Amino acid sequence: MARGDKSKYTDKQVRKAEHIAESYEARGVPEKEAESRAWATVNKDDGGGKKPGGSGRGKATDHPAAHKGGRTGGTASAARTPEQRSASAKKAAETRKRNAAKKAG
Repeated sequence: MARGDKSKYTDKQVRKAEHIAESYEARGVPEKEAESRAWATVNKDDGGGKKPGGSGRGKATDHPAAHKGGRTGGTASAARTPEQRSASAKKAAETRKRNAAKKAG
């Protein structure tokens, strides 16, 4: 199989790569770079193509990168002092109040 050949990827993996590439392009990444990053992400998540080749069956698709969020959230906040967190919360509340007033009037 030649480099860049996508024949061993499932339809689901191809759709996933297309969706990721579209997301990158929407954020201003050039098309070729977006496609490259998208396939790298699919490979990172799934470990390559999942269609059976030679003997054996296809492999199951996990989504490890998509499941990292809950474990990493809150670390930045926990590193700050209570005073800093409180000041940040007050500032955020003031911003929300100001934006609501702008939107209403």
